[in-house]
Amino acid sequence: MTSDFDPAHSAEAALAALRARGFEQVQVTVSESHRQELNLAHNEPSLLRSTASRRLAATGIVGGRRASADGNDLSAAGIAAFIESLWSAAGSAPVDDANAVSTAQAANFARGPREADPAQLASALRHLLEWRAANAPAMMIEEGLAAHVRSRMHTLTHSPAGAGSVIAADLGWYELSVFGLAREDGQTSSFNFAGGTADDLTDAPTLFGIDRMMRDLVQQVRTQPLGERFVGDVVLAPGAVDDLISWLMEQLGDGPLIDGSSIYRERVGQRVASPLLTLQSRWDAPGCVPLSGDAFVTPPTTLLDAGVLTQLMPSFYGSRKTGLPHRPVAAQGWELRGGRTPLAEIVAGVRRGALVDRLSMGSPAPNGDFSGVIKNSFRIDSGEVGAALAETMISGNVARMLHEVRAVSRERIDRGIQALPWLCIGGLHFS
Repeated sequence: MTSDFDPAHSAEAALAALRARGFEQVQVTVSESHRQELNLAHNEPSLLRSTASRRLAATGIVGGRRASADGNDLSAAGIAAFIESLWSAAGSAPVDDANAVSTAQAANFARGPREADPAQLASALRHLLEWRAANAPAMMIEEGLAAHVRSRMHTLTHSPAGAGSVIAADLGWYELSVFGLAREDGQTSSFNFAGGTADDLTDAPTLFGIDRMMRDLVQQVRTQPLGERFVGDVVLAPGAVDDLISWLMEQLGDGPLIDGSSIYRERVGQRVASPLLTLQSRWDAPGCVPLSGDAFVTPPTTLLDAGVLTQLMPSFYGSRKTGLPHRPVAAQGWELRGGRTPLAEIVAGVRRGALVDRLSMGSPAPNGDFSGVIKNSFRIDSGEVGAALAETMISGNVARMLHEVRAVSRERIDRGIQALPWLCIGGLHFS
């Protein structure tokens, strides 16, 4: 889908207006997104729609006071009202000398399919429904979709400290997702979800582990309680592995670094995880762009190198606030390198534990301690996958879990924005 809207022109106009109002430093992003999608509801096609949206996001700094806002009214009157609201918010913000915008960043990204193929969207959902009917008829797709997205954006900054940044992107990608449960003989499983981004949907429904998730839900209609307490192993599926990685990245970001609660602040260059773990960026994945939220182009990054922490992840503000080096990272696009061991072999090596698809553990303590429920999970005894578990608790420490990884699967689930394997981790308390 083409459009005569020019994000660059709108961004330049907004930047000029913000400077005229008196802001000393400014960051402006104007974006336009076109989305075409086919929806499913209750195992049936339900909706075909096409949407377009435009957005203005801006940060203004004056006298060390900073305010940020976003809106979707890009008319002259709308931008004028937006700027006045931003000016008022900045006036009541605290003075902080760490506030600043990027300078001298320049890039133009163009990637992915920029034109939608409606036939491909229809084909993906047709194959998904056919697979469900043939292989998991008890599965109820409560919500599902196949979509194409095209996103164009233009970011500009101005600062007396140096040349402004000029960054543009024109990205296209497809999405496929399924959310639902299984129902049989009056009993139901818990809900689960699978989905991701890709350059095409020709491999639906095997993309993103959707077929595996649907098949597992059918087996999870009937569950059994754990029945006893023990210390054992978990084999975490990629969805649960994401919880561990997300906790680690939060510890490396602004909040814990600024308030001093991060256990990793002084650990750069040290081993903080199993040598089996190598975590690296994939900024070129579908739907991703090598650009941080504060308008810095992000170089390729290996965050964990065989378990060794290579850097922290403060924003530009966080770096200025703490004195830590600034090494920008993008908002999404990460992969954990696969191992050499087949998943079946990993499971066969577990004497007692569980195969876990989802963790529900809230927010672990700053030191990593947690207690939570494992969901969509199966018991493992003597290397054999057994019955689905009724809600079962596990407790442990996330930081210690990262150290206690015993095996990494050869298989991974590639969701576009991330690609993760299965991990076997020992020493968890089951109850």
